[in-house]
Amino acid sequence: MKDQIRGCVKINAKGSELYSFINHIHDSHINCYSQYVRKETFCAEIYRCDLEYVKQIAEEHGITLTAYEYDTISAKVLRRRSRFGLVIGMIIVLAASLYFSNVVITIEIQGNTTVSDTDILSALDELGIKKGTPFGQINYVICENRLQTMVDGVSWAGMHRTGHRLVVEVTEIVPKPKMINTRMPCNVVSAKEAVISETFVLDGRLMHIVGDYVRPGDLLVSGVTTTQYGDTSLHHAMADIIGIYTEEEAFSESLVKQRSVNTGNTDTRTRLQLFSFDIPLYLGENKYERRDTEKVCKPLKMFGKVLPISLTKYKYTELETIETELTPEECKEFLMEKVYLYEKNFLSDCEILERDINTKEKDGIMTMNVKYRLKGDICEQKEIFIK
Repeated sequence: MKDQIRGCVKINAKGSELYSFINHIHDSHINCYSQYVRKETFCAEIYRCDLEYVKQIAEEHGITLTAYEYDTISAKVLRRRSRFGLVIGMIIVLAASLYFSNVVITIEIQGNTTVSDTDILSALDELGIKKGTPFGQINYVICENRLQTMVDGVSWAGMHRTGHRLVVEVTEIVPKPKMINTRMPCNVVSAKEAVISETFVLDGRLMHIVGDYVRPGDLLVSGVTTTQYGDTSLHHAMADIIGIYTEEEAFSESLVKQRSVNTGNTDTRTRLQLFSFDIPLYLGENKYERRDTEKVCKPLKMFGKVLPISLTKYKYTELETIETELTPEECKEFLMEKVYLYEKNFLSDCEILERDINTKEKDGIMTMNVKYRLKGDICEQKEIFIK
């Protein structure tokens, strides 16, 4: 590395007083490396700063001297010293490196699961901590204490610096477990109009048997029991009562559908993100009424580190709305997809015994009426109010 900075020169010397020349160099305490004599030619390596003095010695002894400088860092800099743009660029790079090493480049949040990063970053912004804030201006103790009170759900917060990163560690408040009151006196009533097919009572007195027809609100399991001696006790009635019941749902779809298509017109806009600043690098506004947006963000890097500077390109594609007329078969396919989603989301906890589908079309709208015969739990708890 020292040779790369000081510069290293290869010399070849020929002449009648060759050894006098060599002794003169040694007596002058010039650093001379890899030296040897071959075919009356003295070869060696010296530092660039000693080259002029060696040339003077060669002239004194009548020596023919040739020199070749190795391609070192300092040699490259000297060859380009008249290129002011390069010098200015190096100064800018050094200044940027010095600046970015003393300010917050990235904020890393650790330890949060329920509290969002957005809430914590908003609180830090109110405290004056964001990308570009000098580390020397941050009062860690005050900011840690205030962060705990500003963000709901945070019981402890700590901050420390790691290079150009500000690491914020938080500990969230552990919520109390939801208490389920299993001792509150209640009855089990029917939530459906159904025929009972199965009964399984955990606590309480069964009021209907298999095969009975019940309506919504009918008492299935009573939480009030009386002994043969006339003593009355209240229970939290629990049971699994399975019944067979019917439900109807209607699904509609228009035969004329509107959809968006690409017109082929595009517009690309570029914006510069500098810390928290968003700087547009274009003039005028995009005039597409309906558009599709594609966003590509490319952060700038220096020495492998991501800088808080990025270029974001927005590609806007113009869209227009056209009407498409569906055939009855295509419309039925859309309606069957709705039926499938409904059954998956709302009927997954019961058994579908029968499905009767009736389709009709009126005024350009196709309606699919589906009548279900279902088997499932019909229980609903209802509290017993005690005076």
